[in-house]
Amino acid sequence: MLSLANRTLQVDLLDPADDAARRGPRYCRGGYIWQVHDAKRGPLVSGPEFPHPAPTPFNGQGLPESLRHRMRDGRPLTWRGSEGLGIGIGRLAAGNGNEVRIENPCVWTVTGDSTQLIFQTRQAAAGLACELTRKVELRDRTVLSATQLTNVGEAPLVLQWFAHPFWALTAGKARVRLPAGTTMPENPGFTIDPAGLLSFRRPFVTPQDDQFALLTLPPQRRLEVAVDHPAIGGVEFATSFVPDECPVWANARTISVEPYLNLRVPPGETRHWSVEHRFAA
Repeated sequence: MLSLANRTLQVDLLDPADDAARRGPRYCRGGYIWQVHDAKRGPLVSGPEFPHPAPTPFNGQGLPESLRHRMRDGRPLTWRGSEGLGIGIGRLAAGNGNEVRIENPCVWTVTGDSTQLIFQTRQAAAGLACELTRKVELRDRTVLSATQLTNVGEAPLVLQWFAHPFWALTAGKARVRLPAGTTMPENPGFTIDPAGLLSFRRPFVTPQDDQFALLTLPPQRRLEVAVDHPAIGGVEFATSFVPDECPVWANARTISVEPYLNLRVPPGETRHWSVEHRFAA
């Protein structure tokens, strides 16, 4: 495990070379924030199986991010036949059904100090090639997670990125303040009012008891979210970009608002984006 720290917060990140038991083909391995600790209040972020010490790699925990190699419905993005490029993961191979194997994990260079870590890798597979840089920086009580993706191949990179921050519940409930005017389809798990306050319609009982819904955000606005927190009062989350779509998901352990970014990076071009997590004092 790698760490950033100051007087009030410690940020634990997975070591992309050593934390093998926590890695899988879903989340980017460089800059994977596993836990944020308050010096007085303890751990601040959650996960679908939290506080289980060894959650399945697919579920994970903390503040992970993913550069999707397939869409949610299974359609391929960075695949050519049975070979795929898992950006931030490695060369992938298709198995039986929806099974994905990591044939050759990408190799990371990690540099930094107690306030920031920079993760860099270069990858090629499925006729595609890229350079990826992930930077995680601790600024007082704000954690900045920034991504830079460069296409160094000859074919366009077409993919989706999304953040999956797992926020803690308060006595099994959630209050999430989204932009005013945010809506969602009617569903049995969540309710949202015209001011953008999202809450649970019913209690979730087990980790398997969950709800997914697709939010409709006000157009042409960067996402800013405020979430009630049981230990420190609140957490704020913000994107540097206008999300292309934004699901919300929850179970009995956590809630997550997941901004998506649809990417098409031509050969020789670079894309930058970032998210911020602000923890109340």
